Amino acid sequence: MRMDDLETRELRYFVAVAEELHFGRAAQRLGIAQPPLSRAIRQLERRLGVQLLDRDRRGVALTGAGGVLLREARVALDAVAAAAHRTRRAEDLQRPLVLVTKAGASHELLQRLLASSAADTDTAPVEVVLCEVGEQARLLRSGRADVALMHRPVDDLAGFDTEDLCTEGQVALLPSGHPLAARPQLTLADVGNVPDLPIARWPRPDGSYPDGPGPEVHTQSQLAQLVALGKTLLVIPASSRAWQWPDHVAVPVVDAPDITTVRAWPTGHHSSALAALARAAAGVRNTPPAAPTP
Repeated sequence: MRMDDLETRELRYFVAVAEELHFGRAAQRLGIAQPPLSRAIRQLERRLGVQLLDRDRRGVALTGAGGVLLREARVALDAVAAAAHRTRRAEDLQRPLVLVTKAGASHELLQRLLASSAADTDTAPVEVVLCEVGEQARLLRSGRADVALMHRPVDDLAGFDTEDLCTEGQVALLPSGHPLAARPQLTLADVGNVPDLPIARWPRPDGSYPDGPGPEVHTQSQLAQLVALGKTLLVIPASSRAWQWPDHVAVPVVDAPDITTVRAWPTGHHSSALAALARAAAGVRNTPPAAPTP
C-alpha cells in the first residue's frame, strides 16, 4: 500500500474518534474493541507522517492536521456512500426521485412543485424526505437524496449545481405576549439586542455551536416550543411560518437579507428524473410565496 492510499475503514475509524473525542465511545459506536481502534489510528498517523490527535489524561483533541483530515474524510466517505446508493438504484427504473427539504421550509413552494410534477406524466414519482436544519447537504452528498430545496445564503451549497426558484424576505418569530410582537416591523438591531429573548443557536456543520446567550437547539420542534415559552426568538424566511404555533407572532424584519430558495443537486449528476423535475420547477420559478399575515 502506498503512503497516500487510505482505506475507507481507516477513514471511518478516524471520523468516529474525531467526532466522539473519546476512544471508548468511538469503539462502541463502531462495534469493535478499543485496542484495535487505537492501533489503527496510530498506524494511520505513522503512514501519513502527522499527528492527528492530541492525547492526554484529560481526553482527546484534534490537531490542525486532524481537523483537515476530518473534513476531507467526511467528503470521501459521503462520495463512496453516494456511489453505492446510486449504483444500486440505477437498475430500479420505477424508483421515486428523492427530494429532501427542511421541515416547514418553503412549504407553499413545495406544494406547487409537487403539484406541477404530478401533472407531468413523464415525471417520476417524488418521495419527500423532511429533515432538520443543515441536513440536506449531507443527504445529497451521501446519495440518500437526489435533489433538495435549499436556501442561499444560509445553507452549504458547495459541490452542488443550483437553480434559483424564488426569493423572499424574513420575519422574526416571537412569543405572542412579548412587547416586540406588537410592532408592525423590526430591524436586525431590534432582534439582536433583546436581553430577555436571546436568538436561538443552531449547530455548525462540525457540530459545534456559535457563542451567545441563546439556547442550543437541534430540531424545529424544540425551537417552536422554546419560542412559545418565551425563551428565545429566531429570524426565518417568511414562508417558513408554515409551522408557526398559535403562541407565536411573526413580524417582518425589514433589513434582514433576502433568502433565495434553490433546487440543488450534486454537480455533474444528470438523469431523466432530474430533467423532468426541472420542467416542473420551471412552472413555479420566481413565483413569490403568499404574503405573511399577522
